[in-house]
Amino acid sequence: MINVLKRITELREAHHWTEYQLAEHSGLTQSTISSWYRKQMLPTIPSLVKICDAFGITVSQFFLEKNEQTVHLTEKQASLLAASAKLSSEQYDALLSFIELL
Repeated sequence: MINVLKRITELREAHHWTEYQLAEHSGLTQSTISSWYRKQMLPTIPSLVKICDAFGITVSQFFLEKNEQTVHLTEKQASLLAASAKLSSEQYDALLSFIELL
């Protein structure tokens, strides 16, 4: 299980930011951020979203373990995936065969 405060620290240090700079980028107060560490409290979900936005990542990327990878789909890829989900098993297999022939 991921240690949220440790992960925030890792990301902050990777960006070479102080807690104050993280506060500036996230729109949170420095006292809020430092209180998480002093009191060993977890940030609220809205605060975590602001932290992730500041780092330019999604909340799901925040919780990825180091050996996991994230996949980013283009709009066309997402559209193809959504359309293929509606196919029957036989139609899906036929589509895969067709794509492999290209």
